[in-house]
Amino acid sequence: MQLRIFTEPQQGATYDDLLAVAQATEELGFDAFFRSDHYLAMGGTGLPGPTDAWTTLAGLARETSRIRLGTLVSSVTYRYPGILAIQVAQVDQMSGGRVELGLGTGWFEAEHTAYGIPFPRKRFDLLEEQLEIVTGLWGTPLGETYSHTGAHYTLTDSPALPKPVQQARGRAGVPVIVGGNGPRRTPALAARYASEFNLAFPELDTVADKFAGVRSACEQIDRPADELVLSAAFVLCVGRDEAEFRRRAQAIGREPDELREHGLAGTPGEVAERLRWLGEQGATRTYLQVLDLADLDHLALVAEEVVPQLT
Repeated sequence: MQLRIFTEPQQGATYDDLLAVAQATEELGFDAFFRSDHYLAMGGTGLPGPTDAWTTLAGLARETSRIRLGTLVSSVTYRYPGILAIQVAQVDQMSGGRVELGLGTGWFEAEHTAYGIPFPRKRFDLLEEQLEIVTGLWGTPLGETYSHTGAHYTLTDSPALPKPVQQARGRAGVPVIVGGNGPRRTPALAARYASEFNLAFPELDTVADKFAGVRSACEQIDRPADELVLSAAFVLCVGRDEAEFRRRAQAIGREPDELREHGLAGTPGEVAERLRWLGEQGATRTYLQVLDLADLDHLALVAEEVVPQLT
């Protein structure tokens, strides 16, 4: 089971805050540092204000050396697909080939209103077209051009540059993560375009069925189902004992019982047990949503007392 640290900087974090978490992520042996791509806090002031996801990752690309870096997830409403392909390919080069792109429809209308970003009601078609364009640009051979005419975007004779450093599991470009709870369209998009299918904060009793759904979608297009990484994201709250766990729950404004029911929460033994269960459902990668970015001891506790129980 790969463990990835997943942050929510819109709730209040500077670049230096994120750098400290990313460097701890690397030093403690975790697989990756990911961040959300939001521009408005969801409750609270969000001081000192938002940071841009791909600007942040560009900086971290030069200040880390091993961990993978990415978004969970960028919204199709924020960037034109041609520009997104350039940004991500450039950060991939800056990192030496350690970047991954999570891409989704976006859902938080208030942040669009706050910063003057259009928020169309029907966004799933935008996602499908952006996935086609971004992967198409990366997959176009050097010396050839890429053109696309769709309902939302038209590209004519693009040189399709720059190219990412890495190849995504036999597909040209950066690994793409697609996720969601939809029963049909989302699994189909993941099967067609993604290297990874992610469930974000799912109800536990739905995980097996949703993983089975995306495997079926792969089979329907003759793609080997085991080619697609299956993952899930859950809020993290661990304590060496019950008192420490409850202190951490209080610090992030969550109820201990609710965290135990829906997240990766409790003592190290409890969290390890849930991670092993996720592995039994087919997940090989889990994103640990860390909400208190100042509590680096939290990450150390997971590395020292949870990870050894998974081997």
